[in-house]
Amino acid sequence: MSVLSLGQRASNADGSQTVDPHTALPPPSDEALVQDTVRLVYRQTGAGLMGHFLGMVVCTSVYWHSAPSPVLWGWTIAFAILWTARFVGLLSYDRAVLQGRAMHEVWLRRWNIGALIGSGLWSMAAMLFYDYGGGFERTVLMLTIYSFAIGAVPYMASQTRLFIACMGLYFIPMIVRSALHGAPGDLQLAGVWCLMCVCTLALGRAFHNVFGEMVSLRVHTQDLAQRLRGEMAAAEAAQRQAELANRAKTQFFAAASHDLRQPLHAMGLFAEALRQRSKDTEVAHLVNSINSSVDALEGLFSELLDITKIDTGGVDIQPEHFSIGELFNRIRLTFEPNAFEKGLMLSFRGEQHHVYADPLVVERILRNLVSNAIRYTEDGGVLISCRKRGDKLCLQVWDTGIGIAQKEQGRIFEEFYQTQSSRPLEPHHRKGLGLGLAIVKRLADLMEAPLTLRSRVGHGTVFTLTLPLGRAPRLQPISAPSKSSLGVTLDRRHIVVVEDEAAVMEGLEVLLKGWGATVSAFDTVEAVRAWASQTDAKPDLLIVDYRLPEQQTGIDAIKVMRARFGADLPAIMVTGSTMTGHEEDARQHNFHLLIKPVVPTKLRAMISFKLSLR
Repeated sequence: MSVLSLGQRASNADGSQTVDPHTALPPPSDEALVQDTVRLVYRQTGAGLMGHFLGMVVCTSVYWHSAPSPVLWGWTIAFAILWTARFVGLLSYDRAVLQGRAMHEVWLRRWNIGALIGSGLWSMAAMLFYDYGGGFERTVLMLTIYSFAIGAVPYMASQTRLFIACMGLYFIPMIVRSALHGAPGDLQLAGVWCLMCVCTLALGRAFHNVFGEMVSLRVHTQDLAQRLRGEMAAAEAAQRQAELANRAKTQFFAAASHDLRQPLHAMGLFAEALRQRSKDTEVAHLVNSINSSVDALEGLFSELLDITKIDTGGVDIQPEHFSIGELFNRIRLTFEPNAFEKGLMLSFRGEQHHVYADPLVVERILRNLVSNAIRYTEDGGVLISCRKRGDKLCLQVWDTGIGIAQKEQGRIFEEFYQTQSSRPLEPHHRKGLGLGLAIVKRLADLMEAPLTLRSRVGHGTVFTLTLPLGRAPRLQPISAPSKSSLGVTLDRRHIVVVEDEAAVMEGLEVLLKGWGATVSAFDTVEAVRAWASQTDAKPDLLIVDYRLPEQQTGIDAIKVMRARFGADLPAIMVTGSTMTGHEEDARQHNFHLLIKPVVPTKLRAMISFKLSLR
């Protein structure tokens, strides 16, 4: 028996089906209707069988003394057989569902046959028992049959033909028997039965439409859920591809940066060695140009790698309490040579404060701001200060440079944006990609630290980073008094170099010997281990690369040398690798880190600083 949804579909003369234009949802398929109908009727069968059993007991009891025994017993036995068969069918259906072999159309047909026979038995009861007994017995019989008719509406209304047939079996015998009984008021009672029949059919139609809409909604919801799962799977696949692409991009930039930094670093070393050997002013000018270009390229590599790491989520914020004084010392070590070369005063104020933030991220922000301040300042100086404001600390970078126009201050943190000046910029002002302040802004946002800017053209600029107030650690490191980074002689200083790149090792050796040092150069950890085991002369400094042959690193070389000559042996790691974790390694193993290419003045400042610690 097919199941159709009234109000959802209409049949044309040629048998085709059209969708009711007043419905918002597409009509459900016959298969979906059958599946939902089977679940609905068998879910109600248990309660229905219990009701029919009680109705049979009530009618049998009421007509026990008034109806002929053969008729009553025959009807009761037939009802019991049908009831047992339907109960066994319910158990068989539940078992089939558990085993996953329920054929919906077959089970629906079986249920419909049982329901139709059951309605026929109640129709026979009306025909057989109506004339027996008195008003009480007829009232009980009518109420029983009508209750089953009303109770069948919710789970029979979804099947139009079955519903009409069963309602006919329930109501027509009662209407006929009431009209032909001949007692006073029986015709009026037959009219009441007709009215109840019409109301029940109308109620069934309403349930029929509601059921069709419910099935349509369920099917539509399942379809949407399936489409959503498909779209989510596609989105997850796209996200994985994007993550792989970002990871590949980061790896490419890191590898390309490492490979390109090596020759640039060697170029800078050879250029400085050439300057020392030649007193020609034109050669000195060329060397300065080479060093400036190398420094600019190093800045471009760093900016590209930083913005890539931030975009790919490679920066994790790990706040801790640390000293501003220690941070200022590292900044002074890096930028003092640059400020000295330009004749600028580099000053620090507020070293006694402590801050709670990520020290590596704060240092990266401060390095970018100080680098910009020195680059765009020709006269005066740069002040890095830290002062308390309420429960916050204001970390500020002041300069007396060219300043930033008011109209450009809103765009200064955009990527690849560079300021436009009313006067021509110097060549060193124009170098860079315009990513430095964009990186600063993104890092500040990652820490949720407000970053503000105040500037006047021709007077200077101040950047303010607001950070949470920190507390002093329990054990404060004892800092050695700072000494001048420049002018320290390397005479009678023995420096060990471990570098696998031949050009870089040769450039370092030439440059260090030009500064008066004695140099022992090796290209592997095993080579420096063999040398250390055969000498008692303790070197003054160790300069190593990070990536070394045979899957070893500069850290291995540092461990070998300190195991032989003591843990106080100073060490510098000069590497083109920009992978994260170097800073933590530097803290753990007590060495300083320089990223290739290193301008010779920076290298000499670092060497002077390390030697002054001994």
